[in-house]
Amino acid sequence: MQLTYNNQSLLATGCYEAVDSGVTNFGKEVIKEMNRLGLVIDMSHSAEKSTIDAIEISEKPIAITHANPSFWYPAKRNKSNELLKILSEHKGMLGLSLYPHHLRDGTDCSLEGFCEMTAKTAEIIGVEKIGIGSDLCLNQPDTIVEWMRNGTWTKSKNYGEGSKKKPGFPKQPDWFLDARGFENLEVGLKKVGFSESEVNGILGNNWYNFYKEMNK
Repeated sequence: MQLTYNNQSLLATGCYEAVDSGVTNFGKEVIKEMNRLGLVIDMSHSAEKSTIDAIEISEKPIAITHANPSFWYPAKRNKSNELLKILSEHKGMLGLSLYPHHLRDGTDCSLEGFCEMTAKTAEIIGVEKIGIGSDLCLNQPDTIVEWMRNGTWTKSKNYGEGSKKKPGFPKQPDWFLDARGFENLEVGLKKVGFSESEVNGILGNNWYNFYKEMNK
């Protein structure tokens, strides 16, 4: 469960806000209750300080299920090296996003570039802390992404990670149009030097082990 969705919530600060005040007192109570219930805390849409707060407050590892490192591409949703190191030290997980707004070169992002980024991220946090969190939304009209961005909280048009010229869902890279793209990822990850067991971890086993450990 996420504590924010891009904007400030009663629990923490979203990644679109100019000032990050961190996890609130109410947020601390929610984290405590989520720990008790066995719910995983997800800070994918949250700002830097709020995410670090959540990592340090939680008695269990948290996840960033769909975001990329900002060293590769500085999207608002992507995460700093410092944050990722703290996540790793607390046994958290990072799901690498395949949503074009989070990719260097967007729709034109290359498979090789994505896999090279994965290798550099593994050097920072360890390959066992990396999975895929595609953020893929198939066969949905643009009204869905408009609803997610605007909801009932604003009367003005919010384009989120899009823009007035490109308000809808961006086109996926050709090598990951749907789940069959995992085959391309397998090939690409092996090309940049990952072993078969490491590739299997990134493409699914690391998430399995993370959730298995959470349920102990």
